[in-house]
Amino acid sequence: MNTAPNVRIIPAKISEEEKKKQYHQLRVAAYCRISTDLEEQQNSYEVQVEYYTDYINQNKEWRLAGIFADKGISGTSTLKRTAFNRMIRMCQKKKIDLILCKSASRFARNTVDCLEYIRMLRSLGVAVIFEKENINTSNMDSEFMLTLYSSFSQAESESISKNVTLGIQMGFREGRVRYQYRYWLGYRKGADGKPEIVPEEAEIIKQIFRLFLDGESTQHIADVLNQQGVKTISGGMEWRADAVWRILKNEKYAGDALLQKTYTTDCISHKSVRNKGERTMYLVSDCHPAIIDRETFNLVQQETARRSSKRKISDRTRTEQGKYSSKYALTELMICGECGTPYRRVTWNVHGKKTIVWRCISRLDHGNRYCKNSPTIHEEPLHRAILKAINQFYDCQNEISGVILESTESVLIGLEQNGITEIERRLADIQKARNDMINLIVSGAVGEDSLDTEFEKLFHEEQELGEKLTVLKRQAYTNSETQNQISTILNQMEHTKLELHDFDDVLVRKLLECVRVIDKTHIQIIFRGGYETDTEVEKK
Repeated sequence: MNTAPNVRIIPAKISEEEKKKQYHQLRVAAYCRISTDLEEQQNSYEVQVEYYTDYINQNKEWRLAGIFADKGISGTSTLKRTAFNRMIRMCQKKKIDLILCKSASRFARNTVDCLEYIRMLRSLGVAVIFEKENINTSNMDSEFMLTLYSSFSQAESESISKNVTLGIQMGFREGRVRYQYRYWLGYRKGADGKPEIVPEEAEIIKQIFRLFLDGESTQHIADVLNQQGVKTISGGMEWRADAVWRILKNEKYAGDALLQKTYTTDCISHKSVRNKGERTMYLVSDCHPAIIDRETFNLVQQETARRSSKRKISDRTRTEQGKYSSKYALTELMICGECGTPYRRVTWNVHGKKTIVWRCISRLDHGNRYCKNSPTIHEEPLHRAILKAINQFYDCQNEISGVILESTESVLIGLEQNGITEIERRLADIQKARNDMINLIVSGAVGEDSLDTEFEKLFHEEQELGEKLTVLKRQAYTNSETQNQISTILNQMEHTKLELHDFDDVLVRKLLECVRVIDKTHIQIIFRGGYETDTEVEKK
């Protein structure tokens, strides 16, 4: 092209990097990735590594800088792709000039990640060649085509993720449970592929449930296990309260499995969150051998709910029931007859002499502002009064058992009349209707899509009826279980003919519902099952 007479052309100089490229071999690396560990893809992985090694060595202007390969890793995120991240660090150290990759989808299935890394590599003077798309980022004037290919790869990943999620949910509907034995104490994978109980670990689970029902806190249970040297599921020697709590809440120990307790928000971030009702959950009953019987498991769930529902102490209004305490049984049971506030164990130190007393928390915190006349009760005469009431309770055990049994039977009859039988009959009809529709689909008489609405209606109806049935049976069970527990204790006492002389916190928790302070010398004791008695407290 001709120039103006007064214009002189000054040729561009070759940069130092270009001179090095002209007189030195390019340091070339290759990146390979496969997303699963299937045998076919493992072969593909080996083929890719061998192909790029030969391809780079055959070019005299290139020098092999390394083959970086991630096996069995998703391309939607770079966090766990160790080989990829190592390659990027080498580029930042100026040890790589060119990267070869089979396609944009192998480099990254996340559009944002792909563009960010390409821009960063270009700023470092490192080019990337995508063989399938025939794109060389060093000659690329626009990112438009690369953006398109990256978007296609991301869309493909999103489509695959949706299909996989749908397949998993269909498995949930059919009751297929995927067990994670690695984080599951008490079970291992059996020879038939199904869970089998590990006897030694099952004893640990039973001990945890037993101690919790005895009134112990989760922290105390963890301390007991640590003192016994019991190993955790991961092989560690330190038990924590939250680990004990998770075991107590795990329905799998009762033989059930609650599916979709967590879900992944999207296939890009892979963030897993707890399902708090945003997704449908599926409860599969009796799908594997149980370590804890259902009655005990239900009692533990009621106890965890009771402890969790305790209200904190208010500074502005009357003192309310506070945090659960497992140290002393009466902290849970003893309340003020005037204001209804719990009592607290207090140590008095008078002239160097320590005395244990129980006092209303409202009086301790607010004086007589809300509670005018609550008495202070000394611990020793209080314990003697409670033991006396329990021993009297044993003496009239036959009469008490008859009253409790009659009350329980009346409750069960009332609940039966309130619809338990009808609900169970309807649930059986729903199961039969579902099986009939499945048979129609299998035989080819109708298409699966045509019955989706009917399946959905039956599922929601079954879920609602199941919740109602659980509530009714829980009411029936609570009354019957109380009677059974007391009957067991009474039978033991009948055979042994023992009289209690020492105050036992565990036994007191199991027998008593409440201890109400009437005045300085009288308390009202309410046993589980409804039996009440007034007892005199000796003066100190």
